[in-house]
Amino acid sequence: MKIETQLPLGNLDPGLRAASGVLDIARVGEEARLAEALGYDGIVSEETKDDPFIVLSLAAQATHRIGLATGVAIAFPRAPAVTALAAWTLQRLSKGRFTLGLGSQVKGHIERRYGMAWSPPGPWMRDYVGALRAIWECWQNGGTTLEYESKHYNLSLMVPLFAPPPIEHPHIPVQLAAVNPFMCQIAGEVADGIRAHPVCTPRYIAEVMLPAARKGAAKMGRDFSRFEIAAMPLIATAPDNKGLDARIRDVRARIAFYASTPTYLIAFESQGYGEVARTLQGYSRAQRWEEMPGFISDEMLDHYAVIGTHDEIAQKLNHRFGGVATHLEFAIPITNEADRATLGDLLKSLR
Repeated sequence: MKIETQLPLGNLDPGLRAASGVLDIARVGEEARLAEALGYDGIVSEETKDDPFIVLSLAAQATHRIGLATGVAIAFPRAPAVTALAAWTLQRLSKGRFTLGLGSQVKGHIERRYGMAWSPPGPWMRDYVGALRAIWECWQNGGTTLEYESKHYNLSLMVPLFAPPPIEHPHIPVQLAAVNPFMCQIAGEVADGIRAHPVCTPRYIAEVMLPAARKGAAKMGRDFSRFEIAAMPLIATAPDNKGLDARIRDVRARIAFYASTPTYLIAFESQGYGEVARTLQGYSRAQRWEEMPGFISDEMLDHYAVIGTHDEIAQKLNHRFGGVATHLEFAIPITNEADRATLGDLLKSLR
């Protein structure tokens, strides 16, 4: 597996960072160099409080080897031509180290945060990725002929002023955020991989997501052998058992929050926790947040999170995800040189 991290490095475990993590944009280069020095394979930037394309541009300038991925950028509020240009520029700047991770976002955010009309996300994403690839092919061929027709996008205009020159690494991998089987199928049809949500357990990936993606690839006659699954597991780890208590509380609350989100219901139903999820949806609507973690039993906690001390966690992660994931997000808090040494050892163990 390739091991990835988000920035700020090690401040929070993947899956929890979006709730409270704040990135010091002035330190992105420093953080990126540290991630590369520690031996990480990739840096991932998500679209929450910062523009991921800007963050990764800063990281690209500061590094030489490490991969760079949006994990994820929201597709639909951006016209395909806008996303295509940002990705093309980052691929050129990083000399081929960039992966474009795209997410659809839920209906409420598309309509009420972005002010756009909603459309079913699977067919829309299929058309979106098709438009991206048509634009990139036009640019790489050095021409001004752009022809792409679909339900959502009809593109037929490209002029020299707006056509960047060909680049050395024109294939930009595309990964799609997916939970439900149909979006996984779309990923198999048009993308290079899936960025799995933290609620996607190894069993769910193996039994639901990968078969759906294979179905999509077979439908389009695509080679599935190099398809990627980037996992972002919920992790509770600490130097010793005493230190695990606070981390477990955080993860239990995060599982309760995800279970209360209707979009993720299938990931809980398929694992036998549908009734818990539906109950938590009601508590969420009533804003009874403090009561929700109590519904997450130890059994359910162990099902959705990987829990262990620093001496145990690498082996547990490898055991759970080694057979289904090609990429894995992992980090521990770094407060001193001893923490850095521990993280470096853990990264070696995870490989």
